Amino acid sequence: MTQTKPLISIVNVVASATIDQKLDLVDITKKFPDVEYNPEQFPGAVFRLRTPKTATLLFSTGKMVCTGAKSHELAETAVNKVVGILRKGKVKIKNDPIVTIQNIVSSINLGGKVNLEQAARTLPRSMYEPEQFPGLIHRMLDPKTVILIFASGKLVCVGAKLEKEIHRSVHQIHNLLEEKNLMVYD
Repeated sequence: MTQTKPLISIVNVVASATIDQKLDLVDITKKFPDVEYNPEQFPGAVFRLRTPKTATLLFSTGKMVCTGAKSHELAETAVNKVVGILRKGKVKIKNDPIVTIQNIVSSINLGGKVNLEQAARTLPRSMYEPEQFPGLIHRMLDPKTVILIFASGKLVCVGAKLEKEIHRSVHQIHNLLEEKNLMVYD
């Protein structure tokens, strides 16, 4: 059997944002009882949304971190929605948030098995210690991502800031595995 096109799905987009002003987290939790804030355990408040299903960490510095979005657009939508809800609840926010994507995490299925022992000996910038972790860790230089490769042919790609970087990384590693005869198809 020959290779199939890898199935790529984005599982988490992490975005940071700033509104360039201080936030009173105690005041926010009084106005929004669903917001979780335990300053003894963690310095940020957690603002969860159902749609898009995300959690946005709010810090007193005015910085935010949004996790759980499935795309760049949904991460921006979530941050803007949180700011909008805060404004409606009479939290004074002067500026619109500036959102920056920090990390896109994706899972991939190559549709075949991978010989990890051989891959560890063949692929540059790779580490494989099966006693510690079942996957091979491969560091790519361009784009600068890290790909976890499992014997099942499943991958996890982290570190991308753009969706096209994931596609480039997956395409490159898949071609490399093919060229080096490290893929086995049933």
